[in-house]
Amino acid sequence: MSTPFNAEQPPERPVDLADGDELTAFVETYDDVLVEFYTDGCGVCASMEPVLSGVARSGAVVGTINPRDDPPLVDEYRIASVPTFVRFRDGEPVDRISEGFVPGEQLQAFAQG
Repeated sequence: MSTPFNAEQPPERPVDLADGDELTAFVETYDDVLVEFYTDGCGVCASMEPVLSGVARSGAVVGTINPRDDPPLVDEYRIASVPTFVRFRDGEPVDRISEGFVPGEQLQAFAQG
């Protein structure tokens, strides 16, 4: 399976991931990745969009995914509330924040580990 992701050219804005297969390909392409698990209609999730864009522009690789589009993701990544931010290193989840709105500087520091 070919992937649209290029490790040589990390994205400069958040990448919307359609399903678990895309999520897996995304986190396996880059060494360090921040992924927001969100749902449509979540006001806090919507308010995170400009923050995530800023984090991506600062050099972090950022992806977003709606686990309702691929329900097994809810159990696999223990998503109990949204937004939940999961940091991946070498394709594996290593840390998470699920406390609602996260300010830009805090999220950027979290993304950089």
